[in-house]
Amino acid sequence: MKSQWIKIAVALITLGMTLQLNAQQKVDKQLVVKESGIVWGMTWLPNGDMLMTLRKGLLKRVNKTSGEVQIIEGLPKIATGGQGGLLDIILHPNYADNGWLYFSYAKRDTKGHKSTAIMRAKLKGNQLVEQQDIYVAQAYSNSGAHFGSRLAFDNQGYLYFSIGDRGQRDLNPQNLSRDGGKVYRLHDDGRIPKDNPFVNQQGVKQATYSYGHRNPQGMIKHPSSGAIWTHEHGPRGGDEVNIIKSGENYGWPVISYGINYSGTRFTDLTEKEGMLQPLWYWDPSIAPSGMTFVTGNKYPQWQGKLLVGSLKFGQLVMLTLNGDKVTKQDIAVDDLVRVRNVTQAPDGYVYVALDGQGVFKLVPTSL
Repeated sequence: MKSQWIKIAVALITLGMTLQLNAQQKVDKQLVVKESGIVWGMTWLPNGDMLMTLRKGLLKRVNKTSGEVQIIEGLPKIATGGQGGLLDIILHPNYADNGWLYFSYAKRDTKGHKSTAIMRAKLKGNQLVEQQDIYVAQAYSNSGAHFGSRLAFDNQGYLYFSIGDRGQRDLNPQNLSRDGGKVYRLHDDGRIPKDNPFVNQQGVKQATYSYGHRNPQGMIKHPSSGAIWTHEHGPRGGDEVNIIKSGENYGWPVISYGINYSGTRFTDLTEKEGMLQPLWYWDPSIAPSGMTFVTGNKYPQWQGKLLVGSLKFGQLVMLTLNGDKVTKQDIAVDDLVRVRNVTQAPDGYVYVALDGQGVFKLVPTSL
């Protein structure tokens, strides 16, 4: 009788292990393009070719069929160094009709100080033409930190972008008259939307859509609601996931779940009236970079979930959602190096950019 119970217990344990394994999505990491630098942004042209930005100031095109890599000419002067350089890239939702692509980059003024700029341009062969700066943040600093910067279009065709606090946490994020530490919203040609939240206030940056941010390096449109989701770096602890809402204050640096890198505190507050709480936060920090919602049927175990890259741990972190709430997190892929970006491409596959290695496609495998 005892041996029978042992067999049943073993069977139950084995079943539990099987269920646990079946809850995971196994993937192979297939190299798309090898790159020793930092691939910051990725987007795909209608013919399937990939455009990728390198933070050191290069824009490259990867042929879908041959894998041949070509350099795109015609970039503006880009201020590289520190966390600055050529950053995110995105296509206009109607790219097939109008040909506009958008990218963010670090721009230097006449004094050598750097800020974040947003440019749109068109691609003629492998040459950028019709370049137009549609926003240049007046957040110039000699700091090499906290440029942001991610880009996203919403369902109405508005362009959103993030600019970090430029390392000036006590000057920029809470001051509506200053750029930096904010998420912005523009028309696709750079005009200020009439219903932006601060458009009728004197002396404010009227492109501002939300404020009180530290350094958002993840931004994505929710596939169902159309809302703009972001994540941002905290200091030592306090990385956040947020839904961006018009005119709202997200608290940095008045409230935070993090502390200084030295271990000292810069605030004793984690909440305050009039400041939004994050949907989710990490303590300790994971150093998030890049994010994507998983849709389609390529990854049954990941469908409907949010993937976030971790620079610090070299992982893909998976957040399970219930509406606008994050209910839990899991590690979707481990044993990577610094994950700079993660995005689901038009072909339905998830691609990750790893610092110093290049871009990889995650291909599901059978369990």
